[in-house]
Amino acid sequence: MKKFKFFPSFSKNLDKSLTNLYFNRETPKWIFTAIILFYILVSFFLTKAARSHNVITLFGSTVPVSTFAGVFSSLANICIIFLVVFFRKTGLITALAILLLQFPILIFQFIANHNSASISGLFSNLLTVIACIIICVNKSVIEKYQGKFRYQAVTDSLTGLPNRFACKEFMRVFIKSGVDFAIVSIDLNNFKNINDIMGHEIGDKVLIEIAARWKALADSKQTQTGDFVARLGGDEFALVIMAFQDTNDIIDTINSYKEELEKPITIDDCDYFMSACFGCAQFPSDAHNVDALFSCADAALHEIKRQNSSNSILHFSSDLLKTEQNLEIERKIRAALNNDMILCYLQPQYDASHNLRGFEALARLQDTDGSFISPVEFIPVAEKADLIDLVDIQVFKKAAAFLKDILKTSEKDIIMSINVSVRHLMKNSFIAEIKNVINTSGIPANHFEIEITESIMIDSAEKALGRINEIKKMGMKIAIDDFGTGYSSLSYLNKIPADSLKIDKSFIDAMNSSDSSKQYVASIISIGHVLNFKVISEGVEMPEQLETLQNAGCDYIQGYYWGRPMPLEEAAKLI
Repeated sequence: MKKFKFFPSFSKNLDKSLTNLYFNRETPKWIFTAIILFYILVSFFLTKAARSHNVITLFGSTVPVSTFAGVFSSLANICIIFLVVFFRKTGLITALAILLLQFPILIFQFIANHNSASISGLFSNLLTVIACIIICVNKSVIEKYQGKFRYQAVTDSLTGLPNRFACKEFMRVFIKSGVDFAIVSIDLNNFKNINDIMGHEIGDKVLIEIAARWKALADSKQTQTGDFVARLGGDEFALVIMAFQDTNDIIDTINSYKEELEKPITIDDCDYFMSACFGCAQFPSDAHNVDALFSCADAALHEIKRQNSSNSILHFSSDLLKTEQNLEIERKIRAALNNDMILCYLQPQYDASHNLRGFEALARLQDTDGSFISPVEFIPVAEKADLIDLVDIQVFKKAAAFLKDILKTSEKDIIMSINVSVRHLMKNSFIAEIKNVINTSGIPANHFEIEITESIMIDSAEKALGRINEIKKMGMKIAIDDFGTGYSSLSYLNKIPADSLKIDKSFIDAMNSSDSSKQYVASIISIGHVLNFKVISEGVEMPEQLETLQNAGCDYIQGYYWGRPMPLEEAAKLI
């Protein structure tokens, strides 16, 4: 990878990039030379045509060659106008020099040689001079305004620093050149308080002072790296660092800007003490395009702000993308909870003869674009954010409302299985919450089945058994979910007053791959029956699996082969 080794080289490239952003590129010089040569060539043919007494036949008519002098004269004037259009002042000076030098020649030909054609040439040149002056003046005025617009397009109007667009353009130039650099996203801490308490005018002055300090530091080259500062908007800035040897150089440079920021800022005799968080990403090690680099730097910035620690600088790592993604999912979960938009899907459960036993209620989260976020992604996030109990209850309420409507119109003895997280189950408020849902729905408790995992017995077996017994006293059923994936012993299973045992999908998937796997599943079914449990197999997706489970005496089947999770409306039609 290329690196800027010297500051003059860096500054030269930076200034060149800035000039290219502010102004249009100049027309290549070879075009100027081409126009002059074409003008000379046309002038030669103009002279030949004007002096010729020959005639030519054109479309059946006889035409004097001298007639074409006017054509060549027009072409010559167009060349002159092109000089002014493409080269502004330089073109105007050249055009005026050419045209004005022709005036004495034309006047001499008229007086000495009595050439009346010189009069038209004089007026033609005079009008061309006027046209060139008008074009140049108008073009200068237009370019003046265009320059202002272009400057505004790449410059932050408050601080005078380059804006987000300019910063991205610089980064694209560096990426195209294969130059190593780091992008640092900067967010001022508690700047909103200054705006709210002291007013936006003071806030603007603080931003102007910060920008001036950082720009002066970048121009001074005291950091021993090549630096470029931009304001992205609000209290967000960006720092591009180049010409560094290693990560330590980057950290040292960031610390220089941090120290400059933390010096007291005096506005109207009041001192303000500012700080900021810095998220850093590098090209090409972290990402290979501008947007991805900004995303990486922002991810590091958000993480350092979330940690709220004394450290205010963080370099991007791939783990942060997962953290950023989880934060976004958490925001979506909270929004769905606030708007009662956690969806309840139902997956049917059948006995071995394909008679409907009931449903398992499953939580589903729909994204803003209509797609679904996988439960594998949002359930762990909900648990970590302590939102899983709210998700459970919202699904429970919707499943109970569905079951209430079904029982009014159907005589089927439907069982509704509800997933409950261990964390939710162990909360002191759990029993009161499910009692409230059951009492509100008016459905007998024996129509509900609470699914728990066997791992509940690990942390606090005594408390877990007490909670399970409370559920049983209410008349609800208990199913041990994901059997075989936990760590509890058979002695614990014997103590749990459960009604059903659910075999995890991972065992069903491997069941027909070997005799040992098939025997293992058959053993689980036998153990369940010995403990007086009904056995439910999850994840049954193929007819071969169904046949094996039926031969092994499995009581209930759940899986894609007989029914996928479905919206409440489809479940009602199924019943």
